[in-house]
Amino acid sequence: MPTERPEIPTVGGERELLRAHLEYHRATLAWKCDGLSDADLRKQSMPPSTLSLLGLVRHMAEVERAWFRRTINGETELPLVWSDEGDFQVAYDARESTRSEAFAAWQAEVEHARRIEAAAGSLDLVVHSPRWGADVSLRAVMLHMIHEYARHNGHADFLREGVDGVTGA
Repeated sequence: MPTERPEIPTVGGERELLRAHLEYHRATLAWKCDGLSDADLRKQSMPPSTLSLLGLVRHMAEVERAWFRRTINGETELPLVWSDEGDFQVAYDARESTRSEAFAAWQAEVEHARRIEAAAGSLDLVVHSPRWGADVSLRAVMLHMIHEYARHNGHADFLREGVDGVTGA
């Protein structure tokens, strides 16, 4: 069943619009992977890059975890999904990964992120990020996540076209 992307409202409150844009970009990444085999999802771009669609899904699981659970929710001792040593680059290596493994981890982190965001009283919630050595608001995290997905969805456009010629945002 193909991924359906939500409509983005053109009028609404700040939080509603941020949520809608983030959900749209999450769905876009899933949509770019629709209909592909595990081997297709692991297909790497041109050398020397090892980037693949499955690597992007794994990376976004790490990003969701890092910003929502580790930063906003204060779960600082929570290890990364694919690296106990804190190496974010490990997620990109999807050579042995499967759709079911990567998507299960990513969707689990997205669900955690949704719960954490919904439970926050305001976009003005501010926490200290030990990793960045700075305070960060939920608003800044939401904007960063939209940026992160948008950037990587651009990569996904090229990766998908390289796999089977399918294009489109």
